[in-house]
Amino acid sequence: MNLMTIIIALIVFGVIVTVHEMGHFFTAKYFGVTVHEFSVGMGPKLYSKTKKETEYSLRALPLGGYVRMEGEDSESQDPNSFNNKHPLKRMAIIFAGPFMNFILTIVLMSFLFMMIGVPVNKIGALVENMPASNSGLEVGDKIIMIDDKKIDSWQSVTDAIQSSPDNDLEFTIERNNEQKIIAVDAVEQAGRKVVGISPASEKSPGKSLVFGTNQTILMLTDMLSFLGKLFTGQAGDEGVVGPVGIISAVGEAARTGFANVISLAAIISLNLGLINLLPIPALDGSRIVFQAIELVRGKKIDPEKEGFVHMIGMILLLALMLFITSKDILRIFG
Repeated sequence: MNLMTIIIALIVFGVIVTVHEMGHFFTAKYFGVTVHEFSVGMGPKLYSKTKKETEYSLRALPLGGYVRMEGEDSESQDPNSFNNKHPLKRMAIIFAGPFMNFILTIVLMSFLFMMIGVPVNKIGALVENMPASNSGLEVGDKIIMIDDKKIDSWQSVTDAIQSSPDNDLEFTIERNNEQKIIAVDAVEQAGRKVVGISPASEKSPGKSLVFGTNQTILMLTDMLSFLGKLFTGQAGDEGVVGPVGIISAVGEAARTGFANVISLAAIISLNLGLINLLPIPALDGSRIVFQAIELVRGKKIDPEKEGFVHMIGMILLLALMLFITSKDILRIFG
C-alpha cells in the first residue's frame, strides 16, 4: 500500500463524509438553527473564517468533517438551538446527511455512465463459439422482442433470457430498418442461461441519469438484503471492512482506472448513508428514533440521558471499528 493509494482513499472518503455533513449543515441553516462550526476535515485546524455566527474551518486530517450546532447534545435556551426546534425539523436535519449520500451516489453513478455509456438493447459484441455467433445475429442488431416479451432495455434482454421456460429462444431484431426473426439456443453457464452476446452502449445525459438512479436502487436493495442476512446470522463477515479495507479497495480500484474509483466511491457513499440510518446509538438513525419518540409522547427526552446513550454507542462503534480494522490488517498484510 503506497502513499498515493492512501492519499486517493483519504480524498474519496473525505469528500463522501463532507457531503454527508453538508446535508446536515444546509438543512440546519434552512430551519434557522444556530451553527457554530462547519468543519472540513478533522484534527488540528489549518484555516478558518467566521461569517455571521458560523466558523468555516479546514482541518489537517481529510477524514470527513462535522457540523457543530447550538443545543445539539445539551440543553440550550437559545430559540434557534437544535433542541428547541420542532421534532420534525430535527428529524429532517438528521436525515439530510444520509440523504445527501444517496444523492451523491446517484450523481456518481450517472457520471460513470456518462463516461462509459449506458447499455442499450443493441448487440455490441458476439462471443465466439457461443450460440449467438452461430445463429445469424450480428453486431448492431437491435433486439425488439425475445419470444413474446417486448424488449426496451438491456436489462429486459437478460430478464427475458433468464425467464424463458426452455432454451429455445426466438429473437426479433431490427437490422437496416427491417425486422427479422432468428432462433437462438441458450446454454447454461454457472446456473444462468446465456447466448453469448454483450450490449452496445450510448452516451446520453438523460439515459445516464435514469440508469444511474436505477443502479443506485438495485445496489441499495442488495445492501438491505445483505444487512438482513448479516443480522440474522445467514451471512458471514467477508463483506464487512473498515478504514484499512476501504483504503486497500480504493487502491485496487485506482490501479484499474478512474471509472472504478468512481464506482467504488458510489458504493461507499451509499453504504455510509444506509448504515447511518440504522437505529444504532450514535448514528443518525438512532437520533431520528429519539425525535420520533419525543414526537409521539409530546415531551422532550432529557438531553443528558440521550447524550449518554449516544456516548455508549460511540464507544461500542469505535471498539467494533478497531476489531474490523485489525481483521483488515491481518487479511491484507498477514
